[in-house]
Amino acid sequence: MATLLQVNGLKTHFFTFEGTVKAVDGITYDLEEGETLGLVGESGCGKSVSALSLMRLIPDPPGKTIEGEVIFNGEDILQIDMDDMRRIRGGSMSMVFQEPMTSLNPVLTIEKQLTETLQLHMGMTNQESKEAAAGLLERVGIPDPERRVKQYPHQFSGGMRQRVMIAMALSCNPKLIIADEPTTALDVTIQAQILELMKSLTTEFGVALIVITHNLGVVARYADRVNIMYAGKIIERGSAREIYANPRHPYTIGLLNSVPRLDLPRRAKLEPIEGQPPDLINVPEGCSFRARCRWAIDKCATESPPLTTLTEGHLTACWRSEELGDAAVLAAQGATT
Repeated sequence: MATLLQVNGLKTHFFTFEGTVKAVDGITYDLEEGETLGLVGESGCGKSVSALSLMRLIPDPPGKTIEGEVIFNGEDILQIDMDDMRRIRGGSMSMVFQEPMTSLNPVLTIEKQLTETLQLHMGMTNQESKEAAAGLLERVGIPDPERRVKQYPHQFSGGMRQRVMIAMALSCNPKLIIADEPTTALDVTIQAQILELMKSLTTEFGVALIVITHNLGVVARYADRVNIMYAGKIIERGSAREIYANPRHPYTIGLLNSVPRLDLPRRAKLEPIEGQPPDLINVPEGCSFRARCRWAIDKCATESPPLTTLTEGHLTACWRSEELGDAAVLAAQGATT
């Protein structure tokens, strides 16, 4: 498969009265056509800001992408003018936002919001776009689409509004969809339906998908590759199978040990990660995870570990990554039994 997206050294900072917030601080990764990538981490680690940076939706001021490249479909979209970017955004690159009720315009019908996109990016006539809008609702599983397309967002449930957002993202046959925690505030059964819908549609149409989430179950089931983010940086990346079977960063190990597992004894307790993420205005010297890490050494306090290759396709940013692995996971789990 060809490479669709390359992110190289991306930095997005927010300049505030208190100081500079280094929300995204030099991330690098790539995405192939038709691939699903999971972007995982705690709240405040930079996941959503990195996605908004790709879409060039960072509010300026106070935010600004100060460095890096975003090569999409062979073109650095950080360097093009905003008119060209608007043609890409919503056309070949779409985003499903975290809360659909705040993303949809409450005073416009669903039909109006869908047809506007179709007419702008696809050049459809008014009648063609109306027919296509109803067809999109049917495609994402909304019953009686001819009637429902005339309604307003408040007349839809949370799950149905999220389906509308997915329909909008798919409307212009994009090459990439970014889904920012698409199941937030939905109940568990609806979450499963939405995720299955997104996966089936992206598989059917060959669309690449970036799923931003803190739900490791979502990643295990749907992602091909995984980026683990902490304090604005990617601290481990690799295939989903490799990350789950052989985690090598203490933060990744902590995330995996903090979720229930069916293959452990019933008496096993969950192991939370102690402490809080660092203040991104005053990121500590050395490894940003050091204060919460049970395996920290003196070197961690003075030198920030680079993202280095362990095996083909598996990279991690930890001075002790060669030592960690199954033994570290078992040790952490044993401490809780």
